[in-house]
Amino acid sequence: MRTTRTTERRAAVLGSPIAHSLSPVLHRAAYAELGLTHWSYDRFDVAEAQLPAFLTGLDPSWAGLSLTMPLKRAVIPLLDGISGTAASVEAVNTVVIDGDGRRTGDNTDIPGMLAALRERGVTAVESAAVLGAGATASSALAALSRICTGPVTAYVRSRARATEMRGWGEQLGVDIRTADWSEAADALGAPLVIATTPAGATDELADRVPERPGTLFDVLYDPWPTALAAAWSTRGGPVVGGLDLLVHQAVLQVELMTGRAPAPLAVMRMAGEQALGAHRG
Repeated sequence: MRTTRTTERRAAVLGSPIAHSLSPVLHRAAYAELGLTHWSYDRFDVAEAQLPAFLTGLDPSWAGLSLTMPLKRAVIPLLDGISGTAASVEAVNTVVIDGDGRRTGDNTDIPGMLAALRERGVTAVESAAVLGAGATASSALAALSRICTGPVTAYVRSRARATEMRGWGEQLGVDIRTADWSEAADALGAPLVIATTPAGATDELADRVPERPGTLFDVLYDPWPTALAAAWSTRGGPVVGGLDLLVHQAVLQVELMTGRAPAPLAVMRMAGEQALGAHRG
């Protein structure tokens, strides 16, 4: 049992690559607003093979970790427990470390998505479309399992991805259908479209946005706006962006790691916007 106490409290985001991460900006802004002068938040480039040694080397000052790819699933066997939300998609983006060194995994991406949508007035939809597959798409399905009353169609590039998405749908209780990426323009007519693809992947769809689109949730935040998001806004459709998701999931991480709530959402969002503006400038 680890019983040593320290006034310094540390947290960080891990992943590879990680230099682009806005998480330090958001968490540090929260600490400053909350008066947590003894808290620090850094970033470390950690590959999957390096993760066990990194965790073993943590001292008692550590309170939590944020995880990005490729660590969200690799970390699970190294933890003492995970939340039901994390277990539902077999992905952990948050590790909370208690005073005895116990490491508990959670997933704030899913409630973060729901909070970002709720902020735009989206609390229920009759159907939805997901562009892409992978870890973010599975989190999108988990979020949709709570607000979508009808079918969800996932547009993917391979049979393997289609099979994977159908498996997640079955596990999450989502009425999931799959379609080939060549038909992705059909997705744009859904009441809610969640784009989980890398930068540039949906640019070809920008000129196919319908006259009266529903809501687009594009998980990218840099570059922003994406061609699809810009076209969507031009058509008058509501757009939820990747920064919205990043801020909302970071709010939950701050609350979990520090035990202080509510975290300062507006302050964190402003800090993220300023950092992105400086980067683009």
